[in-house]
Amino acid sequence: QAQLVESGGGLVQPGASLRLSCAASGRPYSGKAMGWFRQAPGKEREFVAAIGGVGTTTIYADSVKGRFTISRDSAKNTVYLQMNRLEPLDTAVYYCAARSVVWAKRNDHEYDLWGQGTQVTVSA
Repeated sequence: QAQLVESGGGLVQPGASLRLSCAASGRPYSGKAMGWFRQAPGKEREFVAAIGGVGTTTIYADSVKGRFTISRDSAKNTVYLQMNRLEPLDTAVYYCAARSVVWAKRNDHEYDLWGQGTQVTVSA
């Protein structure tokens, strides 16, 4: 059964960095588009970044552009989210998601499989 497992969350101070990982298992999602979303307390889930199946196409939310980088290691079937210069507003549960096709999208309704989430807290 296909599944996504996130890791790498934690508590950091403003300005610090974290790298989230999302390991995918199951052939239907190998080489397909992957995305990261986040949900802060009391807020709706929002798009963060996505990467196409080949890894050459990436899209970002304006709020993280220039600070976050999404990448993938196809050999390991793993997607990463490198987060630099973290801010308190980045505090949220971060979710990894997968599509069944190769094109990256911003809309969470376009994603078929979701991980359990990993908490990121940015606080002094």
